[in-house]
Amino acid sequence: MSTKNITLIVIAGLILLLGGCGCNGYNGLVTQDETVSKAWNNVQSDYQRRADLIPNLVNTVKGEANFEQSTLENVVKARASATQMKVDAKDLTPEKLQEFQASQGQLSQALGRLLMVTENYPNLRANEAFRGLQAQLEGTENRIKVSRNDFNAAVADYNIKARSFPMNILAGLTGFKVKEGFKAEAGSEKAPEVKF
Repeated sequence: MSTKNITLIVIAGLILLLGGCGCNGYNGLVTQDETVSKAWNNVQSDYQRRADLIPNLVNTVKGEANFEQSTLENVVKARASATQMKVDAKDLTPEKLQEFQASQGQLSQALGRLLMVTENYPNLRANEAFRGLQAQLEGTENRIKVSRNDFNAAVADYNIKARSFPMNILAGLTGFKVKEGFKAEAGSEKAPEVKF
């Protein structure tokens, strides 16, 4: 065999090796990207579950004749705002994720105020339907937390792969960008002050 043939075989072998690694790396990025999308869909599904529970909760609370209307109206408005905010898993920019988180945070605050105010209504607290809805809402909040944590874990795994050398070169060439996860709400690092 001539030197020219050996050189061609070595070059062909290197091209096949690099091509195989590139295909494997690309497919790995696609898998990680789909995992992030699935985790995001789970987050949205849990937020939707919460939004679906709210009308039943509001209607149950409305049954209490003297209940503050403005509190109920704030919950209904916050729910409408939160359910209108949709973010596609393929377009998870930091700005859109922050906007989504803010609208969901407003709903969480409105629900918190609603549940706090219900403490002043013993008939409502004794209502079995209200207690059941409150328990479902608490369970849903826990599911949301787990979904958000799973989403952040999927984003971290994806980002590690997309930013590691030499995969970062392939990711840059094929359009795989680093993704943003959920962050703590502004001011959440300070413990709430409790006064008696």
